[in-house]
Amino acid sequence: MKKIQYKKEINASADKVYNTMLGLDTIKTYEQWTAEFNPTSTYEGSWEKGSKIYFVGTDENGKRGGMVSEIADNVPFQFVSIRHYGILDGDTEVTEGPEVEKWAGSLENYALQEQNGVTTLTVETDVADDYLDYFNSTWPKALNKLKELAEN
Repeated sequence: MKKIQYKKEINASADKVYNTMLGLDTIKTYEQWTAEFNPTSTYEGSWEKGSKIYFVGTDENGKRGGMVSEIADNVPFQFVSIRHYGILDGDTEVTEGPEVEKWAGSLENYALQEQNGVTTLTVETDVADDYLDYFNSTWPKALNKLKELAEN
């Protein structure tokens, strides 16, 4: 696995970026920026530290799938860490086996740093080699959408 990093400067307070990113005021903002990864992207669960959370969407056949994760850390307006440990296959949690072993325990970290009303969002995530090209093309689009939502 490789660790990849993306940065985006957003002309909004860290509070606004954090709330928009996590969909705390309305889940729609989360769904809008993560639609770059999957048009049906959403989450089920809580952003509270230690909580289980599902990142879900449906495939072209309408089958539900996604990630089974835990909020490893959450310091409001500053830092969020997500630890992925399984996949969702329909309503079944799969937490072992070859599909999971490739990336189980991988982290997705979001650091927010505000200066003079501009928030620098730094995303660091562990990625399996076969997803590198996909994420390198998709993350910048998703972060541009998040910037647009937070600035409006």
